Amino acid sequence: MSREFTLRHGVAPAQRMQAAQLYWQAFGPKLGRVMGPERAALTFIERVMSENHVISASDAAGNIVGVIGYRTRSGSFVGGTRGDLRAVYGRFGAAWRALALGVLATALPPRAMIVDGLAVAEGWRGVGVGAALIEALAREARTRGFAELRLDVVGENLRARALYERLGFRVTERSESRLTQAIFDFHTAFVMVRAL
Repeated sequence: MSREFTLRHGVAPAQRMQAAQLYWQAFGPKLGRVMGPERAALTFIERVMSENHVISASDAAGNIVGVIGYRTRSGSFVGGTRGDLRAVYGRFGAAWRALALGVLATALPPRAMIVDGLAVAEGWRGVGVGAALIEALAREARTRGFAELRLDVVGENLRARALYERLGFRVTERSESRLTQAIFDFHTAFVMVRAL
């Protein structure tokens, strides 16, 4: 199998569900209790996904093999509103999900672009897709005048943290929460920053 891939800003309309599936594969274990069942989660992700807030990697056949979403004051890769939650989960389902997701909300620091999820297809890990996506996002952030990239990484995700450290990110904050443990099954999270 060829390991060549191309990067582009956004995802093509025909790639939206592939991107949603890849995002869910990466973050479903953390978000599954709140955003599940899987079919509803995929519907929600595809519905709210913003092509203006993602860089994607595709193989020679045009299949999505990686995405890196980002958040700025103008929006995020996977955001959505209470109305989007209601459309997919109903009134009651939207209400409690909005409260649970609020636990993960973080402020947007001035001059920082926030990484809103990095996901690489299983067969494409370890060949440079993740690093290429991060470097492409760093270039995009610099071009837009941002001073730093920021991201949150779950404490138990040692592989992701090691990748980010190799690419110049440094831990600036550590938080522990019984609430995230109860809702999302992780206790510790790190804020990591890379100056641009």
